[in-house]
Amino acid sequence: MPFLAASPFSSRLFPLALLVITLAPPDYHARPTPLQSVPTTPQETAAPASTTSTSTQNSTTTYHLSPEKYQKAIAYSRAGYRLYFLSVFWNLVVILFLLRSGFFAKLRDFAEARASRRPLQAVIFVPVLFTLLALLHLPIRLYWHHLSLYYQQSIEPWGPWLWDWTKAELLEIALALLVVTLLFALIRSKPRSWWLFAWLGAIPLSLFLGLIAPWYVDPLFNKFRPLQETHPQLVQSIGELSRRAGIPVPPERMFLMEASAKTNAINAYVAGLGASKRIVIWDTSIRKTKPEELLFIVGHEMGHYVLGHVAKGFAYFLALLFFALFIAYRLSQWMIARWGRACGIRGQSDWAALGALLLLLNIMSFFGEPIGNAFSRMQEHAADAYGLQLIQGLFPNANEVAAHSFQVLGEEDLDDPNPPKFIVLWLYSHPPLNDRLRFAHDFPSPVNTQTPPQPN
Repeated sequence: MPFLAASPFSSRLFPLALLVITLAPPDYHARPTPLQSVPTTPQETAAPASTTSTSTQNSTTTYHLSPEKYQKAIAYSRAGYRLYFLSVFWNLVVILFLLRSGFFAKLRDFAEARASRRPLQAVIFVPVLFTLLALLHLPIRLYWHHLSLYYQQSIEPWGPWLWDWTKAELLEIALALLVVTLLFALIRSKPRSWWLFAWLGAIPLSLFLGLIAPWYVDPLFNKFRPLQETHPQLVQSIGELSRRAGIPVPPERMFLMEASAKTNAINAYVAGLGASKRIVIWDTSIRKTKPEELLFIVGHEMGHYVLGHVAKGFAYFLALLFFALFIAYRLSQWMIARWGRACGIRGQSDWAALGALLLLLNIMSFFGEPIGNAFSRMQEHAADAYGLQLIQGLFPNANEVAAHSFQVLGEEDLDDPNPPKFIVLWLYSHPPLNDRLRFAHDFPSPVNTQTPPQPN
């Protein structure tokens, strides 16, 4: 789980990812942005302030920006909000159009005319469909990258960005081919209970993806080096912090990600499962934060593991997926009975029925967004508290260390000082930066600072 969160909208609301993406690598597509916050306290202190840099102040009591950065943060974040909802609307329009025009049925006929066996039909049907969806969504992705360049959040040239986009889409197509082939095999063999078997199959597949992602997926998008090679002192400090947390991390599990080749953002995260578990520090974080601030960020990530957030998040996802697949099963039958003939769909095991499933899962994904984000905000707040407890006694003023780290993150990432309440409710997976900063500033110091925090 990243200290900040991922981009404000996905490359596409790829609903079949509900079946497999549970422990995805936190940051291979990530860019910390304003869409990751939710206010729990009033934001009246987040107005623009013409003050000097917080590094010259004795206490960081509230998140504030210079007038110029304030205007940029507002413009950048609001553009991201609009683009997110445009992306959702566009996805639904595209799928509806392809359904009503009979495209899914025509593509099915094309695949069946060229292959008699179902797996070979899938090899034709799925890549063509998802390549088309990727190309239809590409203009929105292009515009988002343009905004990121314009507001100097991204520094990745267009050529490398397009190559990263191509790699991501190829991975998605390969994953879709696997999932769709297995899913429709289940539908044919278990027409009444396929949703249950799909749910059971998603469990080991998701765990497998979480295990291999740090080894094989992350390096496709970013360059990683052992942290020991360039920052041995930092490795020693993180090792001491991890032992204090009760989860000793050996040096070979600590990595430096060369994020500065693509972004100006700051981040760190803990990723992987079992043998692939690791701590990853962005080189931008090392350059732009003080050592003690970086250790607080790492402490936040350790909190996710010590507090069992990975396991709890996995269980929460599986519970939602169970109901989502059951609802998709019932509603898809109703849709096919009512509109299937008009769309050329012969039944639920027909390849063309994938259009109905995509539409339903997109809708459920959208309306499930605030539920999942509320759960995430609760976990992120708990991780903030754990990180604060972890660094108590290590520095003269641990609260100021944490508070100022949030100020630096906000300044670097143009975090929205005053996000609208509806946006906060619907989209923010992290508490708002101003709320996190003031929580850190007012956090009560424990009586015994030598005792590491215990899971609550």
